[in-house]
Amino acid sequence: MSTMIVLATNNRKKVEEFEQILGKYDIEFKCVADFGPLPEPVEDGETFDDNAYKKALHYAKVLGVPAIADDSGLVVDALGGQPGVYSARYAGEKATDMDNCLKLLKNMEGVTDRTASFHCVLSLAVPSGPALTYEATCEGIITETLQGEGGFGYDPLFFFPALGKTFAEMTAEEKNMVSHRAKAVAELASEFPKVMKWVAQRLAEVKPPKPDHSQFEDNDWSS
Repeated sequence: MSTMIVLATNNRKKVEEFEQILGKYDIEFKCVADFGPLPEPVEDGETFDDNAYKKALHYAKVLGVPAIADDSGLVVDALGGQPGVYSARYAGEKATDMDNCLKLLKNMEGVTDRTASFHCVLSLAVPSGPALTYEATCEGIITETLQGEGGFGYDPLFFFPALGKTFAEMTAEEKNMVSHRAKAVAELASEFPKVMKWVAQRLAEVKPPKPDHSQFEDNDWSS
């Protein structure tokens, strides 16, 4: 019987990345969208590590199964590390990927130092609280124009010198060889049998709590 792990995201492209890398294991990956409307975690951490753990633990408790969350972001040297943990909402809470890219381009007008790095922290949490953490980075350069149609987020602006193209110009296979998220997932995958043994032990140590639906009580999720 396969083990279910929930990915703390509504982004199915991220789910596809995990499946491509961890597909050989007997794991049934689900994303938050597969469970209908759920209360969202509060992402108020000061670091990628903080937010990854908050998200993973939140959904592990709500759904009563192991959950993996990643918190990823773009760190631009000339902007003092911005957008950082605010990467997804750089241009506002309801910002689209294009909104964020355009704001970054505007803030980088006339800037000669265009070095940047993508950061990713993965957190795998069980409902009782413990978690495993994996981190990775990818160095690149911010372009002066949008380049490429693939990917998501800041991919059209992140040029990877070794391959001579932006993340948005890469094939999925190319991106999964070099991206920050792929590196973190690959590190997780390299010891995945041990990870699943750890998960099984943590789940056996404490009787798994029932899914926490208390957060639904004050919200009308039927609309």
